[in-house]
Amino acid sequence: MKTKGLKKDKVNIITLGCSKNLVDSEVMLTQLKGNAIDAGHESQEDEANIIIINTCGFIDNAKQESIDTILRYADAKEEGLVDKVYVTGCLSQRYRDDLQKEIPQVDAWFGTMELPMLLKKFNADYKQELLGERITTTERHYSYIKISEGCDRPCSFCAIPLMRGGHVSRPIEEIVKEATSLVRNGTRELLLIAQDSTYYGLDLYKKRNLAELLERLSEIEGLDWIRLHYAFPSGFPEDVLDVMARKPTICNYLDIPLQHGSTRMLQVMKRGTTREKTEALIENIRAKVPGIALRTTLIVGHPGETEEDFQEMMDFVEKCRFERLGVFTYSHEEQTHSYTMEDDVPDEVKEARVAEIMELQESISAEINKQKEGKILSVLIDRMEGGFFIGRTEHDSPEVDNEVIISAKDTYLRIGDFAQVKITGSSAYDLEGIPV
Repeated sequence: MKTKGLKKDKVNIITLGCSKNLVDSEVMLTQLKGNAIDAGHESQEDEANIIIINTCGFIDNAKQESIDTILRYADAKEEGLVDKVYVTGCLSQRYRDDLQKEIPQVDAWFGTMELPMLLKKFNADYKQELLGERITTTERHYSYIKISEGCDRPCSFCAIPLMRGGHVSRPIEEIVKEATSLVRNGTRELLLIAQDSTYYGLDLYKKRNLAELLERLSEIEGLDWIRLHYAFPSGFPEDVLDVMARKPTICNYLDIPLQHGSTRMLQVMKRGTTREKTEALIENIRAKVPGIALRTTLIVGHPGETEEDFQEMMDFVEKCRFERLGVFTYSHEEQTHSYTMEDDVPDEVKEARVAEIMELQESISAEINKQKEGKILSVLIDRMEGGFFIGRTEHDSPEVDNEVIISAKDTYLRIGDFAQVKITGSSAYDLEGIPV
């Protein structure tokens, strides 16, 4: 048991969930340190006496991971291993009242927009002068940047608007200022994130203004890659493609969550589009930006999904041949429109459908990667691991996409630098290569 004395408080922030949560934690870390508070992010040293858990409430698995983490630190508090436990983020925003009753060991609960209130627990102020400044927790050479908050879409299955509120774009000047600061501190790759990047600017500029934002960011000296995530397909601003094709700084990569390949299910999900419109959009994207890598996510097992709907989605995946693809099983979320429907697809059927889609995608990925053998690609080196340098091409986002594996024997590469790499081998989800 820790002995309590005059030892100064030390804070450890634990982040669960997506990259948007990670950015929130980095802002929190910046504010704490700006107030001269000793704070770290997911420190492996077991020295912190105050724990802040930034939770995820997106789907069942994420919620369970958040609850398990809270319980673990609640137990640690009871054992005298930590003094205070604070909880923030999406799960806290959505289920605060219930959680307060169930886990009374937690000292305070905060919503997604309540950082100033959390800081008051440390007798600290939210420092406006730190806006645009951020201590990053990723590798120094890449950083996430949030271009908007919240979402106005009516998707039947999604609880994000309940936790994050309506769509609010950040001004271009504010984003550029933060990006410039990140680049000054060593960032070479900027990953643009939002609940819905397609909608960017409508609230501020009365038009979809993502293209202008990309133009402005591409002018930042020293920034090598700009990567675009989470573009909603309905109403996609096609001027973005013109900028992407014209500006070498903008990666030929687009993360565009489509969620299903059946028109009937897209209508049930309230996605505002059809399979035919989606396929036309994909064809147009690939025509305007040759060589682009498309990442998408799909949901299986939504209420009402029949075997016929699922087979239509399989046909859609086979036809579109996405470079990157992930699949979720449907999660029955309270207070969403889908929650009013019967969750009628058994769990074992959902899991079987995930496996079937991923088996198809594995063969597609293997064929696409095979075509890269013998080519020389520009690779950003992320880390060294077990005698190998691990890097990524412009077609790959950190942690979720393919990696390029390079033997460190007789080779020295610097983390955060680019290397020209000849691809010598491939598998479904990775490439092997040698520097040239």
